Amino acid sequence: MTNETQKTTKPTRVHLTDKLVKDLPIPNAGYKITYDDELRGFGIQISCKGRRTFIINYSIHGRERRYKIGEYGTAGWSMAAARDRAKELRRKIDMHIDPQGQKDEEKAAPTLKWLYQEYEKIHLPTLRPHSQQNIKAMWRDFIFPKLGNMRLKDLGAKDIDELHRYITSLGTRTRANRVIENLRSVLNKGVRWGKIDKNPAAGFERNPEEAREVYLTKDQVKTVLEILKSMKNQQAANVIRMLLLTGARLREVTRAEWSQFNFENGLWVKPSSHTKQKRRHELPLSSALIALLRQMKKESKSSYLFPSKKTGEPIHDIQKPWKWLKKTANLGDDIRIHDLRHTVASLLISENETLPVIGKILGHTQSKTTERYAHLIRERTQQGVDTLSNLMDMEKHMGGDLCSPKTYDEKNENFSNLAANIPK
Repeated sequence: MTNETQKTTKPTRVHLTDKLVKDLPIPNAGYKITYDDELRGFGIQISCKGRRTFIINYSIHGRERRYKIGEYGTAGWSMAAARDRAKELRRKIDMHIDPQGQKDEEKAAPTLKWLYQEYEKIHLPTLRPHSQQNIKAMWRDFIFPKLGNMRLKDLGAKDIDELHRYITSLGTRTRANRVIENLRSVLNKGVRWGKIDKNPAAGFERNPEEAREVYLTKDQVKTVLEILKSMKNQQAANVIRMLLLTGARLREVTRAEWSQFNFENGLWVKPSSHTKQKRRHELPLSSALIALLRQMKKESKSSYLFPSKKTGEPIHDIQKPWKWLKKTANLGDDIRIHDLRHTVASLLISENETLPVIGKILGHTQSKTTERYAHLIRERTQQGVDTLSNLMDMEKHMGGDLCSPKTYDEKNENFSNLAANIPK
């Protein structure tokens, strides 16, 4: 038996059997290949560490190739199984198919994890910090454990649906929708970058979602404003006052800079980098807000309205003061800071303001976003017509309970009988 690297000597060819493979000696260095005398290119490679691997050597498209079939004694690789696999590979080679080339392509095929890493480098930095953290958590907690190592070309709609069902089963129906929506967004990048032909997450069936509608009443708002006077953290109190006076998002307020405000023109110009819709938003300032801002400006030594005492950078959140306020004002645990924005819309509707104007104040770029408050207008309209009816005492003039459906049921009458009794 000779080492394959010794090209001056022909390689050893014997009829490979299980007994022979077990008995072949281990080389002192490198590896040694013993070829089968029956199946061309088929052999056993023994390393100096004792590893015995079935291989097949072949030439295709002018290249010498070596394909490793499997390690003897592991994963069911017996002599007979390796010989059968070598015959299959030889048939492919005779058909000008390169098994090792296919294997290399499979190995190099991009995975979902690879695509996300590209997304994380290229697109994720363009999103808001809060969104970046949220997306990273989705992939860490749900997508990577289930689909991260899957090759893009093998990823199908069934895999997406199974992931969606799994997250839903955890009792997080809305979260399941958001995770798949982001996965779809990342896969869209894969389509755009030419890594996949179509998006398997397109058209997934969302879980039904109920719009969360929590608003403060006028009385609650008055209570909040009164309690804010005694809040120890007046910086946080001013954030909340400003949220109620503008309907702005929390990060728009906490990141605001004095350069964005024009007191003479009564305007707050939010730059596109500060708004969710990535567009410049101009908001007129009310007299109450101007008074608040002027008072804050007198005491300010920063370019930011709400700088951190430790870093000088804008504060991130006001969760502790907010928790104190909820408890003190008896607002309930389910109320969020963002619900102050919905409260502003609700209060404006109660004063008969129109949806387009409310959309302008809130900075909505699409009317559909503001339409979530349309039912409040319908409720106000219903209250209006009911008030009109009460003012006129109409039921009294129409014969008391004549128009009540209950009357018809009790008398077992129907509409045809009623019509017959109407004088002609």
